[in-house]
Amino acid sequence: MNPAPSPATTDPQEMAYARVLAAESAARPKGERTRARLLIAACTVLDAEGPQGLSIAAIARAAGLAKGTAYIYFPDLAALLTELLTGFARFVRSCMHQAGRDDPIRDATRAYIALFRENRGLMRCLVHHLDGFPEAQAAFQRLNRDWLETVVAATERKRHGVPHDELMRRAYALGGMVDQYLSSLYLSRDPALVALSRDEAAVLDTLSLIWKRGMTA
Repeated sequence: MNPAPSPATTDPQEMAYARVLAAESAARPKGERTRARLLIAACTVLDAEGPQGLSIAAIARAAGLAKGTAYIYFPDLAALLTELLTGFARFVRSCMHQAGRDDPIRDATRAYIALFRENRGLMRCLVHHLDGFPEAQAAFQRLNRDWLETVVAATERKRHGVPHDELMRRAYALGGMVDQYLSSLYLSRDPALVALSRDEAAVLDTLSLIWKRGMTA
């Protein structure tokens, strides 16, 4: 399994996994480029149709390849999705780690918003459809715990005196709230929430405030 590519910056353009896969594979041998082409096509199908639209035939069609060619690289859809989602989970982790350190909660929240916006189909799979892909689920749970421990560590450095386990419980609860907000905004496209969230800087302010108030109250 190939390692996940890393973003060159935290710019939103560098947080679209499909674009980063394309850039990383451009100078590689033909077989690796074709493999990446199939993964990129899966991202396209996920964005357009969601998990219910995924099939090897649909992915091969989106990649402009014969269905038989896809089977050379992946024995079945489960193998393709496991590689895609596990790689994406590592990519999300890398993006979060590279977020600025001046204000870890705000900077990582900014990165997470951009990841949600630029990878809607993949985020839908990570947040809502992981039961059939234990490797990807484990990778996402690891990155989620890493992020929450970063938040808790930043809170503890300010000596608020709240027990560690209590801070972890708060962090898990707040993380779930943020996932729900971004899912409603970018995945289900709740009209009322979309109307309230046109100013992304204001959304970042709101979510950062929720994290900070929830962790330090």
